Amino acid sequence: MKLPAFTKKYFWDVDFSDLNFRENPEYVTARLLEYGDVKALKWLFGVADRKKLKQVVKQTRQLSPKSCYFWTNFFNINQSEPKCLKKSYQKMRKSHWPY
Repeated sequence: MKLPAFTKKYFWDVDFSDLNFRENPEYVTARLLEYGDVKALKWLFGVADRKKLKQVVKQTRQLSPKSCYFWTNFFNINQSEPKCLKKSYQKMRKSHWPY
């Protein structure tokens, strides 16, 4: 399933003509949840299952903490579950070995 033309501005770093929602649903979902406007989100909620959207919020690290907090509240997800709210391994490592 090709993405609508109005979503092209959210995928500046990839070849938009090769992007397919069925082949890369997690990537497309995370990108639209992070940067999408109302029109893009309406499209996303129309084509994606709510359960899959919740799963992406829980599994991805592509969301900023601000967006992650918003979507965890929106989907009523416990804030201890999403990976985007957990400290990255690199930051944890620096606290143990500051060099």
